[in-house]
Amino acid sequence: MVKISKNFVKELEWRGMIHDMMPGTEEQLMKEPTSAYVGIDPTADSLHIGHLVSIMMLKHFQNCGHRPIALVGGATGMIGDPSMKSSERNLIDEATLRHNEAAIKRQLSKFLDFDSEAPNAAKLVNNYDWMKDFTFLDFIRDIGKHITVNYMMSKDSVRKRISGDEREGMSFTEFTYQLVQGYDFLWLYEHEGCKLQMGGSDQWGNITTGTELIRRKLSGEAFAMTCPLITRADGGKFGKTEQGNIWLDARYTSPYTFYQFWLNVSDEDAQKYIRIFTMLTREEVEAAVAEHLQAPHQRNLQKLLAKEITVMVHGEQEYVNALNASSILFGNATSEALKALDEQTFLSVFEGVPRFELRKEQLPSDIIEMLAVTTSVFPSKGECRKMIQGGGLSINKEKVTETDFLLSKEHLLDDKYILVQKGKKNYFILKFEQ
Repeated sequence: MVKISKNFVKELEWRGMIHDMMPGTEEQLMKEPTSAYVGIDPTADSLHIGHLVSIMMLKHFQNCGHRPIALVGGATGMIGDPSMKSSERNLIDEATLRHNEAAIKRQLSKFLDFDSEAPNAAKLVNNYDWMKDFTFLDFIRDIGKHITVNYMMSKDSVRKRISGDEREGMSFTEFTYQLVQGYDFLWLYEHEGCKLQMGGSDQWGNITTGTELIRRKLSGEAFAMTCPLITRADGGKFGKTEQGNIWLDARYTSPYTFYQFWLNVSDEDAQKYIRIFTMLTREEVEAAVAEHLQAPHQRNLQKLLAKEITVMVHGEQEYVNALNASSILFGNATSEALKALDEQTFLSVFEGVPRFELRKEQLPSDIIEMLAVTTSVFPSKGECRKMIQGGGLSINKEKVTETDFLLSKEHLLDDKYILVQKGKKNYFILKFEQ
């Protein structure tokens, strides 16, 4: 039998990860190993960093000796949660749902132990499995009668949508969402012995509907806990960039871009995020923060944060690759380091760099002709010649010393790119297609 190794509530408290908690939750978790679940919306085949807080809650939960359950909301994903949203979601078909579910499990496996024989091994469930054969009549007879409309109307997520502030109003489908989510909790309570549901603070209304349903239908006792919605110090939305979401899947967000996101957070945010998004101990975190405050300009806290999260999500090797890729842009990297980059990372590193589209048949080419006539890297041949003579031009991170240098297909990175560096900071990409 697994023993409770740590006080889960105390662990989350010092990390700043508790927003609301039902009375008796801590006592339950100290009394016996407990099962808890978090719901995840399967609308994509990758999680993004907005999911990370609840995933870290599950990770700490397992780490403290309890059993985490990740619920993929296949049924609820087909409805759409009204909480803090102004419009309804699109529905997804079953084939897409199953594909997304498998992808999400693969990602969760980096955080949770699903495979061990331990009693607190994690479990993945999908509410579509128990909802798909449930008829509407069965639902309103067996579930709907236990919760009053008055109770459902009192929830903030519902009140805001029907108060008149929102033009769209709220459909019956969305109104029933909290009942469907409440039934999930009831089902998991009955079939998995699950006594706690966790989620973001916007989920409090839905979660407590579940505890109320368990109380009214089974006279059972269940608990609720929520974490704060993560914000940025500057008021911007966490996890959103100009390019959109920061995904956990390398296909959508390269490990380099992922690493850079955490490296570039503000000092204030780094102090908050290092507690929430890493498994570092309290002593390690406090030591890292104290060190950072001595020399904030070195950004050691951001470097530690970016390392810990990148290793956890992508593994040690991808972290090393991201580090090497960073040095290409900001350090004295070698041409070997550049050649070692895969295409996705190369494009991530040099995102926004001016690019010239060319054809491979234009190679070989005289370098001055290529950079001052064929493209406009230089405004004139004279300026190009002058920079070569002054030692300020590099091709693929190697200095060009001869004015009659010949660009050839041998210089192509990934068989299509040549990186031109003019001075210290000005980069250009020549892209050669067939």
